[in-house]
Amino acid sequence: MPIDESRTFRPVNIAVLTVSDTRGLAEDRSGDTLVARLTAAGHVLADRAIERDDVDTIVVRLRGWIASATIDVIVTTGGTGVTGRDVTPEAVERVADKMIPGFGELFRWLSYAKIGTSTVQSRACAAVAGGTYIFALPGSTGAVKDGWDGILQDQLDSRHRPCNFVELMPRLMER
Repeated sequence: MPIDESRTFRPVNIAVLTVSDTRGLAEDRSGDTLVARLTAAGHVLADRAIERDDVDTIVVRLRGWIASATIDVIVTTGGTGVTGRDVTPEAVERVADKMIPGFGELFRWLSYAKIGTSTVQSRACAAVAGGTYIFALPGSTGAVKDGWDGILQDQLDSRHRPCNFVELMPRLMER
């Protein structure tokens, strides 16, 4: 989609959460991929963390970041599958004011072109909570690339037309 060069780019502050029972920062390739892409796009890495696959632990981290005035967007990677330990969507639902169903639908549509029917195993999702966007991506580097390159890169660019998530930020808390 088109970028309107007459508009000013507004960087957003993004926190990255990797959900994993097995990875530390040194092994977090999907988190590294996400950080590299968001900073290359001109955004600010506001914070980064790794949490284990536990709903309550993830919820605590999300709520802390939602309450922070210095974080506009949270992107998670991992924990979106269908196994018993995959609980990121449940954590997102617990903190959400509004779900954004089209994000998961679009992610799976983009993913289908690369991995076929295996995309149905992804529960990628998105929400708005306390004026903060939350986007939950699967934990593979390929999924992070699909989610960032295919959706978030444009939707988090204030110059993207016909519309983008950034221009809605001032109105997210309206009632």
